[in-house]
Amino acid sequence: MAHNKFQQVTLIGFGEAGGILGEDLASAGVSVAMYDILLDTEPSRSAMLAKARRANVQACENLSEAMRSAELVISAVTSTAALHVARQAAFLLRQGQVYLDLNSVSPETKRELGRVVELSGGAFVEAAVMAPFPPQRLRVPILLGGPHAKPIADRLRSLGMDATPVSDRIGVASAVKMCRSIIIKGLEALAVEALFAARWHGAEKEVLTSLAATYPQMGWNDRLPDYLISRVAEHGRRRASEMREAAETLRSIGFEPITALATAARQEWLVQEMAGRHLTYQDSQPFSWQALADAIGRGSLAGSAALAERAKS
Repeated sequence: MAHNKFQQVTLIGFGEAGGILGEDLASAGVSVAMYDILLDTEPSRSAMLAKARRANVQACENLSEAMRSAELVISAVTSTAALHVARQAAFLLRQGQVYLDLNSVSPETKRELGRVVELSGGAFVEAAVMAPFPPQRLRVPILLGGPHAKPIADRLRSLGMDATPVSDRIGVASAVKMCRSIIIKGLEALAVEALFAARWHGAEKEVLTSLAATYPQMGWNDRLPDYLISRVAEHGRRRASEMREAAETLRSIGFEPITALATAARQEWLVQEMAGRHLTYQDSQPFSWQALADAIGRGSLAGSAALAERAKS
């Protein structure tokens, strides 16, 4: 496969990841098209069209139109939609087109995605995004896997992306991400659980002081608590879905996913509590985990039994 630079890229999904990739690739001189199911209904259609215009990305009416001229198709949807989207795209893929799946799914799901895409004649590459898209944006570290990973990594790097092939086997890159996420998302869930409880007990200062003394490089008395809890407040539902994929990663090797499922339940708990109180994360405003804990209040403890039951499922 030639290592020439991709000139025409299509994004399936134009959320946070798709929006950033689209804008940055267009700024680099790439012709970018996109399709997102939010284009199908109002009021989300108008907002999505405006977002595409600002990014200098062509919004398409359907998947067929979006993929027609693409050399590279990037799937940046949700973990639950990844396989459905790949099956739709497989009917439209042509020989020579590359399908890059960015979604946070288990290794087995990535392998199934690969089987679906390769039957169509397209080239499948799994991708595991290893950090939040902001602030690194196009330069966010991405691990690639599959038989086409190395040549595609060269072509992605020519676009300014930080793409590293890790294996010619599909599933390894995703296993890296899933296992890492058990710790990263687990730490976020632990911060929510421990610090909310500490604040409601009036023990917040002492808990943070103790954590800072034990782990002096982490920033427990600085920005770390706000950062960890803000990630859940902003993306808790998506992160919970990813942790269920991490649970499948563990189940596939006969390892009971006790911690992964508990993390998913706690991440989802926070966004549900926020929704029940009409609280929304505002990226344009300073975030305070203390203010969020106070807004939710100790009344949320009534849902602890239900949370524990969900963690077992």
